[in-house]
Amino acid sequence: MKAVILDAASLGADIDLSPIRERVDELDVHEHTAPEQVRERLDGAEVAIVNKVVLDGATLDALPSLRSICVLATGMNNIDMPTAERLGIDVRNVTAYGTASVAQHTLMLILALANRLPLYQRDVAAGRWNVSPFFCLMDHPTLQLEGKHLVVVGQGELGSRVAALAEAFGMRVSFAARPGNEANDRRPALASLAPEADVVTLHCPLSDATRHLFDATLLATLKPGALLVNCARGGIIDEQAALDALREGQLGGLGVDVLPVEPPRDGHPLLDALEESLNLIVTPHSAWITPEARQRIVTLTAENLRQVQAN
Repeated sequence: MKAVILDAASLGADIDLSPIRERVDELDVHEHTAPEQVRERLDGAEVAIVNKVVLDGATLDALPSLRSICVLATGMNNIDMPTAERLGIDVRNVTAYGTASVAQHTLMLILALANRLPLYQRDVAAGRWNVSPFFCLMDHPTLQLEGKHLVVVGQGELGSRVAALAEAFGMRVSFAARPGNEANDRRPALASLAPEADVVTLHCPLSDATRHLFDATLLATLKPGALLVNCARGGIIDEQAALDALREGQLGGLGVDVLPVEPPRDGHPLLDALEESLNLIVTPHSAWITPEARQRIVTLTAENLRQVQAN
């Protein structure tokens, strides 16, 4: 069986691909693949292994040898699934590879925002501590997490892990009902939980029901000073509305690891706002990138290949 990895660089140079190599007769590895190179590189391959490279309908129709696609991620929006199904191409993804990594990153954002780290780092870099009339700076009131209310949107493996870590800090945790399915969900609706929340963290998919879930209207219901963290998908919050709320003091802190377009080649208002004195953190979709999580992707992909061979 011949397999081709089209965007191996997305896993990092330090990752061992031998579990995948052991499952195939031939493996071609390409660090990056431009759209116009996809068909040529997959010609004659039985398995395509991709992370974010787009495999559209026209491409799949032009690859008669292709029998399986292994996605090096959970999201499969880069694959034309109806065409794959029509052609009998088996598509498999990987899940739960980065639970510990993303949960850790989420707590990092919550802790940093609660302690106003962006603001105090800016003050220290500007020399304000050097000229303080006493031993410390306390211009930005911090938030003690113990006893505070964390609202989690998404009660899957990741949201549940974040909840467990937050409880270790003494936080009270509530899970919101699935957006768009509140009428059939026993959990409280996000709209009812938002006014009580000290911290909200998002761990749900981007869908029609969750796009701009946190818009200006919902943001206005938060208690002043609440923290909002998004390590899920860009666009679940209305980033401009959240930035406005942060500037106005309605929102106490904003931390995001995702933006609607990645990489943000044309910029983004949140990136511009990093120059301002705001309790704002933007990380470059890096919550998942611990070596353990990336190597786990390879292990799970090798298992997917084993299942392909067994069928």
